[in-house]
This record gives sequence, C-alpha cells and structure tokens, in this order.
Amino acid sequence: MKIAIYGHPFDDTSDGFINKMFNILFKKNVDVIIYKPFYDFLAENFSINLNKAKVFNSCKEITTDLKFIISIGGDGTFLETVGFVRDKNIPIVGINSGRLGFLANIAKSEVEKAVNNLINNNYKIEERALLELNTNSKLFNDFNYALNDITIQKTYSSSMIEAKVLIDDEYLNTYLADGLIISTPTGSTAYNLSAGGPIVVPNSNNFIITPLSPHNLTTRPIVLDDDKEITITVKGRSKEFMASLDYKSVTFKDNLTIKIKKANFTIKVIKLEGISFYKTIRDKLMWGVDRRISL
Repeated sequence: MKIAIYGHPFDDTSDGFINKMFNILFKKNVDVIIYKPFYDFLAENFSINLNKAKVFNSCKEITTDLKFIISIGGDGTFLETVGFVRDKNIPIVGINSGRLGFLANIAKSEVEKAVNNLINNNYKIEERALLELNTNSKLFNDFNYALNDITIQKTYSSSMIEAKVLIDDEYLNTYLADGLIISTPTGSTAYNLSAGGPIVVPNSNNFIITPLSPHNLTTRPIVLDDDKEITITVKGRSKEFMASLDYKSVTFKDNLTIKIKKANFTIKVIKLEGISFYKTIRDKLMWGVDRRISL
C-alpha cells in the first residue's frame, strides 16, 4: 500500500499523535511519501525515523497508484490537499491537528484507531462536487476549481460592488453588496455559514448564492440545482475587485464576465465509522449544549 501525507507545521509538538501514526504505518510496511516542507518540520520536531519515507513537492508527483492521501492540519489544509489530488480520484482523509473541523474531522485522540481502519479498508467514500470558474483571462491558471466556494468581492478599501447574475442565461438579480459567495454543499458550513447562508447536507446536488452585506436587506441567499451555469458581471467605483477559490485569491478588473458551473470530476472524501456530517455539525456548532434538551 502506498499513501501520501500533506500537512503544515503546528504548535503543539508535544502531542504524541504523529508518533503513533508513523509507528503504525511503518509497522504495516506502508509506503509513505510526505510533502517536503512538512517532512522537514517532522524531522526537526519529532523523534521519528523517516528513512523509509520519500518526499513530494508538487501535484505532478502525486500519482494514481496512491491508496489515499492524509491531510494533517485544519480544513484549510484539506482544501490545499485538493489542489494536489485534482482529478486523480485519490481519496482524502483529514486529521485535525487543532480543533475539530468539518473536513479534517478526525481528532488527534482518534489517530491510532483511524489509521488502523484506513489500512484495513474500514471506511466509506463520499464524492463531493466542485465549482469550476471560467473567464477569458484565466484568473487561476491551470486549476480553477473550488471544493468549498468561489467568492467575488470588493477590495478592502473600495465601495460596494454591482454584480449582475444570470442563471442559465436568465436574469436573476443585480446585487449591490460587498460581494457574493457561490458555495457547494461542502462549503455551506464555511464562509457561507458566516454570512448567514443555509447549511446544506453534502451530496444535495445544489449550489448556494449568498450576498455579503447586501445594500437591500430583502436580498437573501438562494439555493440552486447544481446543473445550472451561473454568469456574473461585476462593476463598481473602484474598477478592481477580488475573486477567491477556497484559499486562493486574485484581483481582476471590472466588466469581466465570470462563468461558474459544476466541475466534471469530484473529490473523494474518506468517512470513517462513527463520523458523520450530522455529528460533526452538532459538535462543531455545539448544538444540544442546552441542558434543557435531552439527547
């Protein structure tokens, strides 16, 4: 079995979950390749013999013979891992090195059990839809996809934007707002949730359009079928705006036409026994903490 590990340095290096994970992997003779900057962090901060491990630096070195890839960090790290996997159909599983996440939902205390289950194929795979962004100017080069959301918004010091939105070429609305979030069900618990958008269960076959601080208070989020194409044209006083795909951002000029649709591939997310979307939102959002409620 061959796997990859992607991660970022984290603060609490006294926690033993890293040692437990590698002890199991090497004991089971798993071939491991590690993202080079993370490999260097592990070598410097942990007493692990990494001689058996190899390294990778780019998505070109991620090959389809990998059984899965482990993301160690938070949800942001998980999203970065997607940029390495791309359309190679390699499942991703997230171990959270901090607080519980929606994507990186394996706690450090559960690492030993989780890694054994992964090695023994005791897991299910969910397929998550992505958004694809297209413009004439190729804003995001060779990987213009987002697992969570695409955001179009004003730059930090500018006035609100005017965003004209079409759904399959039919006019929906012209939003006067700080910006728009176009979210997948996976991303509904991210920026969309912070902006007052709805939580949508994964694999619901929907997109969500959520305005950021709309000028008109009757403007509300809307949920669409994910077979629709969304066209956005942005204008404003500043003539310069910002587009974000998950963790990546670029600026662009006004009157650029942006088209957003469902990608023609999915990201495979590993789900271990005992971990579910409903349990994660209960834990993450602290639903049921009212002692008047009997669980």
